[in-house]
Amino acid sequence: MKRIAFHNRERETGEIMKILDAEPSLITFIYGPINSGKTTMISHLIKELPEDYAPFYVNLRGRFITDYEDFLNVLFEIDEVGGVDNVTEYAKSILKDLGAVSGIPIPINLFKQIFEKKDKSKDMFKYMEQFFMEISKKRTPVLIIDELQVVGDIKIDGFLMYKLFNFFIRLTKELHLCHVFAATSDSLFIEQVYSEAMLEGRCRYLLVDDFDYKTTAAFLEDYGFTDEEKAVAWNCCGGKPICLVELVHAKDDRRGKAEEMLKIRKGQIEEIVYSLEARDKEMFDAVIGVLSEFIVMEKVRYKYISDEIQFLVGKNIIFADSANKELRPQSKLNLLAIREVMESV
Repeated sequence: MKRIAFHNRERETGEIMKILDAEPSLITFIYGPINSGKTTMISHLIKELPEDYAPFYVNLRGRFITDYEDFLNVLFEIDEVGGVDNVTEYAKSILKDLGAVSGIPIPINLFKQIFEKKDKSKDMFKYMEQFFMEISKKRTPVLIIDELQVVGDIKIDGFLMYKLFNFFIRLTKELHLCHVFAATSDSLFIEQVYSEAMLEGRCRYLLVDDFDYKTTAAFLEDYGFTDEEKAVAWNCCGGKPICLVELVHAKDDRRGKAEEMLKIRKGQIEEIVYSLEARDKEMFDAVIGVLSEFIVMEKVRYKYISDEIQFLVGKNIIFADSANKELRPQSKLNLLAIREVMESV
C-alpha cells in the first residue's frame, strides 16, 4: 500500500517558525477539529527544525493517566544510565547528542528523588526550569505537549492544569526561556484552562484546520484522482485529511466509498442523538435545536458553552472554535450527516 505523504502546511508551519524566531513570550495553543492533521504537522515540523532548537515532544494520546505518578512517567524520559546528581551537569552532558525526544530527559536518580518528595509539582517544575535554563545556553528549548486535555481533570492539591499552565507562563512570559506549545482537538478544554489559569494576555491561538479546496485538489492530484473523483471527495469530505486518505485507498469505487462513509456517519449520529431522547427529553430537544441551525448554515456563532453544545462537542459531532466563538460540524461529512438526520426529525 502506498504511504500517504505529508502535504502542504506552509501557512501553519510558517506561523510557528515566526513564533520560534522571536523570544519566547506566550503559550501557543495549537487547536483545530479532530483529525485535521495537527499531530502530523507537529511531527513533520520537529524533523525539519534547525539544530539551534531543542524540541521536547510529549504526546498524551492513548496514555492511561489517572494520577500524578502516571503523568510524571509520561512527561519525563527517564535515563536509566545517567547517574548525575546535578541538573546543570546532566543537561551539559546530554546536550551534544540531544535530538528530538519523547519527553524531558532526567537521570533515574533525580526522577526517584522527585517521587519521594511530598510536593512533587514543586520539584518537577524546579527540575524543568533548571534543565531548560542550561539547554537555552546553547539551543532554544521548545516544549510541545500534544492532547493535553487527557490530564485536564487530574487533581493534586488543586487542579494540575492550573499549576502546569502557571509554570508555562513562567517559562515564556516571565523568563523568556522556552517556547511552549499545547496541542489539542478539545477547544472546550482551552476555554476551561483559559479561565482557570488566567491566560489573558499570556497565550495565542494557532488554528490547524481541514484543507481548503485548493490544497485538497492538489493533494488528490498526487494520487491520480480524476476531476469527477475530486468533486465527489470535496462534496462529501471537504478537506478532512483522514477522510481523503480513505478515498485514496478506495481506488476501485471512490464514489461508492464516499456514500458508504456518509451512511455510516449518519447512523452514528442518529444513534447518539436518539438514544439521548429516551434518557433526557429536555436535553434531546436542546440538542436538536442546535443541530437544526446547520440545515442552512455551515457555521453558527455562540455566546457561551451550554450543556447541549458541550454534549455535541464531547461526541465529536460539533467543533467549537473558542478563539472565534463559532460552532461548526467536525467535518463536511458530519455536516451532510447532520442534515440527513434532521430531515427525519
